[in-house]
Amino acid sequence: MRWLAKFIYFKLLGWKIVGNTNFSKDKIKKAVIIAVPHTSWHDFYIGILLRKITGVKTNFVGKKELFRWPFGYYFRAVGGKPLDRTSGQNKVEAIAKLFEQEDEFRLTLAPEGTRKKVDNWKTGFYYIAKAAKVPIIMFTLDFKNKQNKVSEPFYPTDNVEEDFKFMTSFFKGVEGKVKAYS
Repeated sequence: MRWLAKFIYFKLLGWKIVGNTNFSKDKIKKAVIIAVPHTSWHDFYIGILLRKITGVKTNFVGKKELFRWPFGYYFRAVGGKPLDRTSGQNKVEAIAKLFEQEDEFRLTLAPEGTRKKVDNWKTGFYYIAKAAKVPIIMFTLDFKNKQNKVSEPFYPTDNVEEDFKFMTSFFKGVEGKVKAYS
């Protein structure tokens, strides 16, 4: 079915992949992948197509209720992991533990935390990467240029402010499906 994903992504939709397109060959088996801007449900199928094309297994977390019948099987098949989101839990630590439990785990998150316009990213992804001792790979959802740009692996330092300046600069000029939310 890889051929079908390529046909849809490249031919029908007219998208392209640029940047670090071979991070799986670099043996990066564990990473936090941040996808920006997340403005529409369309981002999900672009990610699923890209996952199939590159052969890079990616994961996501969702509330545990999503993993019940009838959709649970599908969400697990495309890399989903259920997360108990009841209050009082340290979600950063819970997600960081998923990295310990798996030989290969590339967690894809939207740092905006929503599909709406935000002024500041949530910081959980950053602290998950630090706790799990894995790099962050930046990934654009650029509907204006119809491209997914992939960064080199970035290892967070102890300078949160500078790290965020560096990461946000990677996404400068990128427009999501809903331009007003970019």
